[in-house]
Formats: sequence, C-alpha cells, structure tokens
Amino acid sequence: MSELHKFLFDGLPVRGMIVRLTDAWKDILQRRASNTETGAYPAAVRELLGEMAAASVLMQSNIKFNGALVFQIFGDGPVKVAVAEVQSNLALRATASVHGAVPAGAELAELVNLQGGGRCAITLDPKDRLPGQQPYQGVVPLQGMDGEPFEKISEVLQHYMRQSEQLDTCIVLAANDEVAAGLMIQRMPLKGQDNLAGATESRQDEQDAIGASEDYNRIATLAASLTRDELLGLDVDTILRRLFWEEKLLRFVPQDGDQGPHFACTCSRERVEDMLRNLGQEEVAQVVQEQGHVEVGCDYCGAQYRFDAVDAAQLFTAAQHQAPGSSSVQ
Repeated sequence: MSELHKFLFDGLPVRGMIVRLTDAWKDILQRRASNTETGAYPAAVRELLGEMAAASVLMQSNIKFNGALVFQIFGDGPVKVAVAEVQSNLALRATASVHGAVPAGAELAELVNLQGGGRCAITLDPKDRLPGQQPYQGVVPLQGMDGEPFEKISEVLQHYMRQSEQLDTCIVLAANDEVAAGLMIQRMPLKGQDNLAGATESRQDEQDAIGASEDYNRIATLAASLTRDELLGLDVDTILRRLFWEEKLLRFVPQDGDQGPHFACTCSRERVEDMLRNLGQEEVAQVVQEQGHVEVGCDYCGAQYRFDAVDAAQLFTAAQHQAPGSSSVQ
C-alpha cells in the first residue's frame, strides 16, 4: 500500500518526509501498458515519471493548499512533456508524451533537454478558483546557474526550492516498475520559531540564509547518502533508523489507504459519452462507418473507452428521450 511519512527533528529547524508509491504507481504503469495504441512507457521514461510522481506527493503534502499541484517538465528531447498531478487529498496521476526512440539508461538531459531549452514548471491550481484568479506557476530551466544541464529530477527541484522558495532542500528520488519513492529534508525558517532555535533575532537572520544552517547541512548530508537500492528496497522505519540513528525524531501518524497517496483519474465513460454527444451524431456515425467503432483514450492514464455501432446509436437515442431542460452537463 502506498504510504507517506512525515517527521521533525526535535529541537532543530528541520523537517522531513518519505513517500513510497506501490499500488498507486503500479496502477499508472498498468493502465498505460494496457493501452493498445501507446503500449508501455520505455524503461527510462518509467523511471523519470515515477520520480516525478513521488516528488509531486512530497511537494503537495508539504503545503496547505486546497487544489492541484501540477509538476511538469517539457523540452526538445524524445520526451516532449511529462506531467504529475497531485490533489490535496493525495490523489495522483501522471503521464508523458514520447516521440521517437528513447535510449536505454537515458537521463534527464537526454530525455528532455537535448538543446538546453528544457523547462520545469510547478503550478498550484486552486480547487475553488475565484473569477479572474489565475493559478500560481513557477518556472525554472533544466540547468544550473552556470548553464550545466541537470541530470536528475532531484537536482531540478532542489534548484527550484532555492530559487523560488528560498529554502534549503535535499531530495532523493528513485523508481522502478514496483516502487516510486522519495525522501525530502527541508530547512524551516527560524523566524517565529524561538522554541526550536533558541537564538537571538540576529542569529536567526544569519542561519536563515541559504546554506547557513549547520543542523540542516549535517542532516542533509546524511539524507544524500541514501542509495537508490536502499530507497526502493527498505521499509521506512529501517531507512530512518539507518540515516538518523543519532537524531531524535518526532514522527506523525503515517498516511496510507484512502488518507494516503492513491491513484485517481478524472476520466470516465460517462464523460466520454458527453463528449461524443457534443461532437454530434453525424460525425460519430461517420467514424463508426469508417472504423467499425469509436475509441477514445485518456491522455493522462491511458484508459480506452470503446463504443461499437450499437453503443454509439444508444448515446443519441437516450439524449433524444431526455426530458426538456435536462440535457445540460454540470
């Protein structure tokens, strides 16, 4: 079962969390693999998308926000765009658009950023958006301050957190076909946290500077030593014990099941039926005549919805027998 664990370092301005996506991640992969038009993602794309999914859960669970967090990368490699979306209830979905051959073992630059024009965008889209309100979006290039291309999603996000949020952040990510996992360690601002820091205001200002917190730097160094195999293969208790056995952790109740990360897509057969009705009976009938059926696939999860001639006819027969005023879709 997918799970999210949050924890604090007692007496220190540092917090952390670990996510392990198991059933939720396998749902995403199985739906895409079952799509007869696209088939499964190449191995390198599966790893990239799994890391993005894990990272998106970490970021969403780190903020108090009623809406969707959308993590997107796009560029000029064989992966034109990859997206992971997580709602405030930790419902998640992810997709990638792949064009052309994907080299085995390809990393981020080769997948998305061949010519150096790749970008990362993180969007916060409120659930109940006010009239005229636009989603918040932050965009950073897939390269560092000196122009060197990033090879890992974790490097991109650490750069984003420093540039956009002004917070020291250490992220370790890994994914295979069974698990997508991530560890995030973050320095909390000292302002207003005297009970944690026990420092004067001038001392707080000094330690709030990027890279200046000795406590955070020590813990981040320990976190960064976590290997890919350890992150994917060990349970959360073992990981925390191995990394931070000298630290006193305050752990929150783990989030799993309905309260934890879980796969969910907004597509449904009913929504596809409404779309086909809006398309019109004549156009749908023409597709059925040419192909023998109508098939619509969800770009996000890969689910396919097929309507044969009888199904297609029933769409419009049912619509014609609806009571007046009942045909609108909310």
